[in-house]
Amino acid sequence: MSTTDLSKLRMPKVAILCGGQGTRLREETEHRPKPLLDIGGKPILWHIMKLYAAYGYRDFVLCLGYRGNMIKDYFLNYESLNNDFTISLGGQSRITYHDAHPEQDFRVTLADTGLETMTGGRVKRVSRYLDGEDFFVTYGDGLSDLNIKNLYAYHRSHGRLATITTVNPTSRFGILDVAADGRVERFVEKPKLDGIASAGFMVFNRKVLEYLDFDCILERQPLEALAAEGQLMSYHHDGYFYAMDTYREYKALNELWESGNAPWAAAAQIAVEGGNL
Repeated sequence: MSTTDLSKLRMPKVAILCGGQGTRLREETEHRPKPLLDIGGKPILWHIMKLYAAYGYRDFVLCLGYRGNMIKDYFLNYESLNNDFTISLGGQSRITYHDAHPEQDFRVTLADTGLETMTGGRVKRVSRYLDGEDFFVTYGDGLSDLNIKNLYAYHRSHGRLATITTVNPTSRFGILDVAADGRVERFVEKPKLDGIASAGFMVFNRKVLEYLDFDCILERQPLEALAAEGQLMSYHHDGYFYAMDTYREYKALNELWESGNAPWAAAAQIAVEGGNL
């Protein structure tokens, strides 16, 4: 199906996995869930949602677990946190918001999917909210400059049930070519490694829900079964992808944002300016 044909389809909803405990970032996640960790003053969850929204996908289903009430509070208070407002106190208290923020047309469903639930079980538990023919699934801790519209067009074109975005992983370390005498012949800082890794940013036909149960790990039996049946396709992304799994990565994302060169923000801006909405 061509990109122009996508305009005739109901917009897929975006399920974001927000329930993990973020144990490798315990110094930051002891008191708040990882999706609420700030990148440049905004939760990483907000940055992920803004990328999807730049391509017109603004209906979100958040799969909550660990400290999910904090994510609920964030959205319940979103208007007051992101606007100037006047409040009239007394018996008939009223709030008047003075500024319109860009997220006015976001629709966010917040669903408690359990504290210990695995990723596939979380998606299964929100299935009643995923009422379209297709839906996106992604993680609440990964940022990319992925073209979401092209991803979805690819998913529609191949006719299989599932598409997963893949990348070439990047080494955390510089790689050296060293001669026998110890002389360094070549040094490459954090090169891309051989092999293909999942970056998340998945698109599923709703029939994929039949492969899930309430206790499954999405990345194990369901995706393995889909692959064995020839129903899982790869969409390879050569651009930017970074998962925030450690404090080092949390700091790196903030430093990149502060530099003014955050690739995910640039991609969202280009999408809006290019009329991808």
